[in-house]
Amino acid sequence: MEVRLRRLEAVQSMLLEIGQLSTSCTDIVQFLRAVHGALGRIMYAANFYVALNERDGDPHAVRFVYYVDEVDAAPDPHEVVQLASPEQSPTAWVIMNRQRLVMTAAEHISRQSHGELIGQGTVSEHWMGCPLLDHNQQALGAIVIQTYDPRHTFSEEDQALFALIANHVSSALQGLQSMDRLERAVRERTLRLEHEVAERRRAEDLQRALYEIASLSASASDSGALPARLHEIISSLIPVRNFLIALYHPDTDEISVPYFVDEKHAEAPVKRFRYGLGASSYVLKHKRPELLDATRYAELVAAGEIDAPLGSRDIASWMGAPMLLGEQAYGVIIVQSYDNSVVYTQYDLDILAFMASHVAVALARMQSDRAIRRAKASLEEQNAALNTALQQLQAAQSELVRQEKLASLGRLVAGVAHEINTPLGICVTATSHLVQELKLVKEDLAAGQLDEEGLNGFFDTVDQSLRIMTTNTQRAAALVRSFKQVAVDQSSENIRSFNLAKYLDEVLLSLQPKLKGKPVKVEVNCPADIQLDSFPGAVSQIVTNMVVNSLVHGFDDDHGGTIRITGKLDGDHVQFDYSDDGIGMDQATLAQLFDPFFTTKRGSGGSGLGAHILYNLVTGPLGGTIKVHSAPGMGLHYQLRFPRDQRKAKAAA
Repeated sequence: MEVRLRRLEAVQSMLLEIGQLSTSCTDIVQFLRAVHGALGRIMYAANFYVALNERDGDPHAVRFVYYVDEVDAAPDPHEVVQLASPEQSPTAWVIMNRQRLVMTAAEHISRQSHGELIGQGTVSEHWMGCPLLDHNQQALGAIVIQTYDPRHTFSEEDQALFALIANHVSSALQGLQSMDRLERAVRERTLRLEHEVAERRRAEDLQRALYEIASLSASASDSGALPARLHEIISSLIPVRNFLIALYHPDTDEISVPYFVDEKHAEAPVKRFRYGLGASSYVLKHKRPELLDATRYAELVAAGEIDAPLGSRDIASWMGAPMLLGEQAYGVIIVQSYDNSVVYTQYDLDILAFMASHVAVALARMQSDRAIRRAKASLEEQNAALNTALQQLQAAQSELVRQEKLASLGRLVAGVAHEINTPLGICVTATSHLVQELKLVKEDLAAGQLDEEGLNGFFDTVDQSLRIMTTNTQRAAALVRSFKQVAVDQSSENIRSFNLAKYLDEVLLSLQPKLKGKPVKVEVNCPADIQLDSFPGAVSQIVTNMVVNSLVHGFDDDHGGTIRITGKLDGDHVQFDYSDDGIGMDQATLAQLFDPFFTTKRGSGGSGLGAHILYNLVTGPLGGTIKVHSAPGMGLHYQLRFPRDQRKAKAAA
């Protein structure tokens, strides 16, 4: 009874110690070591370990933060171990089921024979594990005690005490584990931040170097200023005491050395050599960066990979990077060290290769600038000559367009003159006949032979002659009036107000000489209330060119057809459609319709400017758009759209 009392006092003392340790200790291992020592005063505890969950949501990932064993080696307390399934791992079973598990060696072997609770360590004589639970009864891990000595086994009282101790350890571990995780997170975050700062500093240095290379290539008019500054820039990133730049010349298949700095040689062994010699050729041949130590360099020389090496072979570390842009090699940058304390790494080679690629861009840019300057000087001379020729061509084209307009007006004058000749001839004939009849009446009157019948006959002749003269003079006056208005409009560039329907009638009346005698009918569909404030001269010239082009190109002499003209308002714009049912044209011809001087009747009087003038008038003075559709046998269809009020349109623009 006294022994049991002492043991209970020891247990109480241990629980108090655990409580004190939980507040004084900041390290989990230190805490568990103290628990292990106190546990050994109560029961046999030569083999003791604690496994704690490492990741939330994955109970199989644990760290054996404290592990003391007489037989098995202790795992790394910082290593995360992935446990087997609960059916195969006793520790995983305790954590997953959150229950105590006690096994003897016989029970363990029996379960192993059935493929259960195999475990990874040595089979113990007696194994006891308890779950470590937080206040929400979620598993924190497991605490295990075991024995390999049959003389030392765990009684039911030991098992109950161990479970009680596990509960107190659980409470203490919650705070310690949180602190431990926080400290580890802080350490990891600190290391990560230090790494990020170092990487950011390296990136900033590299970015600054690239900026300086770009600025140097932009400001340097010749590549001679680049190497020395490039040496300084790369030296700010990696140790570079021995530096060489070699340029490749594909036209002569040679390599030149414009820049050379070396601790053992004041000058480069050779300034220019054929491709294939030295380490420069080796790098250019393979078109990839190379990092060599003294042994590898000697092996390449012995194997003939580096033919006739130039300069000292007594190197400790060597790097070479080709200056490549696409597949074009501009040269190579070489850095080497004679000091065994300065050995280049893959990181250094990556920097050198990165810089070499940007130097290639800078060299290409400078070569392009030189070529552009030479081409610019040559082009300026050619442009001066071309500009003079262009001005002459534009002046000639403008003159031809003006002459074409005047010729069109002249043809209109000739047609109208011919058309007026007929009614005037009739009037002259009627007047002559009337004068002759008057003479005869006077003679009869003087002779006293004029009777009532003769006088009435004379009156009938006068009446008939006057009707003929009135009709023909009115016809001539209408032609003159129409011609006068159209001619004035075509020679004027002023805006005036006019009725579209009436103006179309006047234009078509002036075109009667062209239409006369041809089996072509013109149909006009235009409302009488469309009033325009626009350029009537442009409208008359457009309609004239359309009609004339249809008569010349759209209809054969023996085959007639119909021309349809439609005008209508679309808001503040006029939709003007013109179509004929002539022979049409293919798409190749249609694509060149508005080109100046293009005509399919070059030998038949066509100037090739009619459609060109039409297009310029629609898109220029009228400020509109024009579309054209045609196909062989389907005629030609123009669709014009332009503002109704040019003054308003120009003010809005």
